Amino acid sequence: MFSNLTNALDFQSKGLVLRAERQRVIASNIANADTPGYSGRDFDFKKAMAEATSGPAMKLASPSNEAPSDGTSHSRHIPLSPIEGSSIGDSSKLGYTVQTQPAMDGNSVDLDRERANFVDNSVRYEATLRFINGSSRTILSAIQGQ
Repeated sequence: MFSNLTNALDFQSKGLVLRAERQRVIASNIANADTPGYSGRDFDFKKAMAEATSGPAMKLASPSNEAPSDGTSHSRHIPLSPIEGSSIGDSSKLGYTVQTQPAMDGNSVDLDRERANFVDNSVRYEATLRFINGSSRTILSAIQGQ
């Protein structure tokens, strides 16, 4: 009985963690938009959510090219680090974004696309928070009998 009440919250909480991780990755791309040779990173949210809900271990899916062993595209790049306390964010499982505009310096970040992804992910993060808030209010209301 109790698991039926918390299933929706569990699903939404996993989605919230994945949204936060994706926001961090997109912010990293935006921060490195002027870094020569930087390759933009991202992951397929749909696949990551399917893996998070199907098994105990949350893994990020690579949407494109295989990543180097340390998760960077250049020996002088700093590898992405996961969110503290998160079981996701293994940078070697992040995929590289597809380059839409060739750059002379080898940077694959399209700032317009990254900004759009950032805003879209922010709105979806906020919606997930509202779902969690609504579900918890409903459960609290049922417990209190109002």
